Amino acid sequence: MTNDRYSFVALLNYADDGISIEFPDLPGCYPCADKDDTAMALKNAKEALGLHIWGMEQDDEPIPAPSKITDLVLTHDQVPVLIEVFMPPIRERINSRFVKKTLSLPAWLASKADEDGVNCSRIFQNALMDYLGIHDKAQV
Repeated sequence: MTNDRYSFVALLNYADDGISIEFPDLPGCYPCADKDDTAMALKNAKEALGLHIWGMEQDDEPIPAPSKITDLVLTHDQVPVLIEVFMPPIRERINSRFVKKTLSLPAWLASKADEDGVNCSRIFQNALMDYLGIHDKAQV
């Protein structure tokens, strides 16, 4: 089961070459930002958290319980920040992205479609949805 909201602690590490961000509960999720740009670091952390969780959901990996901020042992250059994401718009944006598919048509058919201003992508989408028995995008 997936949740709609997740909150995890991110550790911002300030260094001369930029801000690195670590999520102690999510190995492999390491966004970053230019030095002295904390606003961008927070934005990048939020985006990375949403994408990381989406990937875990897709792989059926369990989402760990977040650590308490008071349980973390920090170094002198780390600043803990709570990052929250609301997953429905992230899932929708990723699932609604377009992917390129190449298909072949006889030249005469492609020419006729071009002459008539046919949107072949739209026709293909509708035909594929009919073929798969999908009548509402929410069925996916």
